[in-house]
Amino acid sequence: MAVHPIPGSRNPGFNREFLAVPSSSESPPSQGSLLHILGASFGIAGAVGSSIGAGILRTPGLVAAQLGSAPLMLLVWLGGGIYSLFGALAVAELAAALPSAGGWYVYARRAAGDQAGFSVGWIDWLGQCAGLAWVSVTIGEYSAALLPRLPFGSKVIGLAVLLAFALVQLLGLAAGSLSQKLLSLAKAGAFLILIAACFWFAPHAANTAAPIATGALADPAALPPLQGRALAVGLVFALQAVITTYDGWHSPIYFAEEFSDPAAALPRSLVGGVLAVTGLYVLVNLALLQVLSLPELAGSRLPLADAARLLFGGGGAQLITVLALISCLGLINAVIMAAPRVLYGLARDGLFLDAVAGVSSAGTPLLALGITTSTAAVLLLVGDFAILLGMAAFLYVLLYATGIAALFVLRWRDPELARPFRDWGYPVTAATVGVTSLAFLVGEVVSDTRNSLLAVGLILLSWPLHQAFRRLRPSIS
Repeated sequence: MAVHPIPGSRNPGFNREFLAVPSSSESPPSQGSLLHILGASFGIAGAVGSSIGAGILRTPGLVAAQLGSAPLMLLVWLGGGIYSLFGALAVAELAAALPSAGGWYVYARRAAGDQAGFSVGWIDWLGQCAGLAWVSVTIGEYSAALLPRLPFGSKVIGLAVLLAFALVQLLGLAAGSLSQKLLSLAKAGAFLILIAACFWFAPHAANTAAPIATGALADPAALPPLQGRALAVGLVFALQAVITTYDGWHSPIYFAEEFSDPAAALPRSLVGGVLAVTGLYVLVNLALLQVLSLPELAGSRLPLADAARLLFGGGGAQLITVLALISCLGLINAVIMAAPRVLYGLARDGLFLDAVAGVSSAGTPLLALGITTSTAAVLLLVGDFAILLGMAAFLYVLLYATGIAALFVLRWRDPELARPFRDWGYPVTAATVGVTSLAFLVGEVVSDTRNSLLAVGLILLSWPLHQAFRRLRPSIS
């Protein structure tokens, strides 16, 4: 998701002197102040809303096809949850120690200075704008499929949804928090209902209730077991798909400054969010195995749709479309809340235009919200966000790597920094996430060299942009 600035003055042991970054002078006072009203319930809702999207509708079939074994499939889903938990523990230490708006940017700036911080914030914010555009269009497409007589195209519907959620944010932090809790609750509830239906109705469903419409296997009766090198390769690809499906667990860090008790709420939000998502994903896979055989699951492009079709007949497809819509609505609300806080943090800390640090009395970074919504709307209408999404895998894994690097640097260089929460498994757990992130980066370069190089170009572009803002703001040294 997004990035955060520097610790707030509400914490007795914290003041701006703690941010002794080498290349920045004290920035002028911000034009407004964020509210400090969030609790762990919002943080968990944000993590669930950002993690559970359309990926879980498709990924179980990909994983089953790669592994050919139900126990291995479940172990990989558990492994993805453990990996995410390791990341959550590492980031919880950073977020609790540096509870400031801006996300990954905050940690990069503290560890490596202004240029590194700006680069991380730039790629994070731009990636989120691209994600907003894509999710908005996806919502439009699902809506058009569900209601084919709508007189509007998918982009018009997507734009209307994007603007509607922006208007919710204008109402303030309380409205945004409430909407996120409700949408995440609806999302989790919808999945749990489908899971319960799989366990309850599967034993009574006739094997010929409906054909598997999305199958890809020529002979679904035979799924050859994998072994040796083929199994190792399958495990790597399966883990990569699963870890990507868990992406979004870090969402609470964008609101670090807005928690009433960040030292306690942030670790609970990050760890609780990962545990909730892991439990739901494992249950989804167990439920699918109740309805579909392993070969059917491996041959299905949309396993949940096929399971619903077997259980409920032709109406199953509509049910899954509704589930996908609910998932996307929760995701778009989380992102449109988080992305403006990246710009707000950059501006307040002297790395962007002063005016963007303005906050309404209701706790909304107004101009940052306007810039984010406008950028996402332009990407949505012109369609150029597709290339950015192609670079997203590289950029977001890189963000994780910068966070882990910042944790190691600050443990070594700043041992006296107050750390209300410490990573339980440091350095082993943090190193596991760091090494895995680097391995994924190498894999992305090999498998998608073009988009990886474009991502590197986008990162390099942050240097002249930072220099330009230095000239626009003489106070930046």
